[in-house]
Amino acid sequence: MTWIDALILGIVQGLTEFIPVSSSGHLEIGVVLLGINSTNNLLFSLVVHLATCLSTIFVFHKDILFLTKGLLKFEWNDSTQFVLKIIISMIPVGVVGLLFESKIETFFTGDLFLVGGMLLVTSILLFIPRYFSQGTGEVTFEKSLVIGLAQSIAILPGISRSGSTIAMALILGVSREKAAKFSFLMVLLPIIGASLVKIKNYVGFSSLESEVNNLNLFLGFTAAFISGYMACRWMMKVVKKGKLIYFSIYCFILSLFAISFSYIL
Repeated sequence: MTWIDALILGIVQGLTEFIPVSSSGHLEIGVVLLGINSTNNLLFSLVVHLATCLSTIFVFHKDILFLTKGLLKFEWNDSTQFVLKIIISMIPVGVVGLLFESKIETFFTGDLFLVGGMLLVTSILLFIPRYFSQGTGEVTFEKSLVIGLAQSIAILPGISRSGSTIAMALILGVSREKAAKFSFLMVLLPIIGASLVKIKNYVGFSSLESEVNNLNLFLGFTAAFISGYMACRWMMKVVKKGKLIYFSIYCFILSLFAISFSYIL
C-alpha cells in the first residue's frame, strides 16, 4: 500500500461510512482495483473506521455532552433511556462479533462476488422504506433491538451499516431525523471497542508493518476523519428529505459492476 492508496481509501471510507452505500464494500473494491494485498488490509480498515467514529463524535458533540450530563444526574430521564436503547442495540452485533470473530475476518479478502451480492441486499433495504408512510415516532426499547439486529448483518462487506439501520428505523415508523441520529450514535461504542482490541492485537506484527506503515495509517486516518465529518453532516440533511432511493439505485449499479468484475479477475 502506497501513501496515495492510503489517502484514496481514507477518503472513500470517510465518505461512504455515513452515506448508505457500504464503506466496507467500497474498501474491498478499492483494495482490489488498487492491487493491494487484502490479507493485510484489516488493520487499515479498523483505523479508518475509528477515524469516522471520531468524526461522528465531533458532529454530535452537543448531543453526546447532553446525554453525558443527563447520565450523571443518575435519574431515569430521557438521556438515561436513550443510552440504554443504544446499549440494547449493541447486543446483537456484540453476540455476532464474539461468536464469529474469526469467521468475519475471512470475509475481508477481496471477494468481489460476495461484495456485489451484499451491495444488492443494501440496495433492496434502501428501496423498501418507499412502501412505508413517513413516520413520526420515537426509537423505543423494542425498536432499538430490531435496529440492532439490522446492524449485526452489516458486518458483511457490502451491507451498509447506516443504510440497514436507517432503513429499518424508517420501516418501524421512526422519524427520519431521529432514525439518522440514532443510527450514527449507536455504532460509536461497538466500533471503538472492536477497533481498539483489534489494533492492540495487530500492532507489532512485521508482516503488517511492511504493508501498512505508520505514515499510511496516519494519512488514511486523517483523510477518513475529514471526509467523514463532511459526509455525516450532509447525510443528516439527505435523510430528512427522504432521498434514500438514489443510494439504492447506486448500490444496485455498483453490485452489478462488482459481480461482473469478479468473473474477469
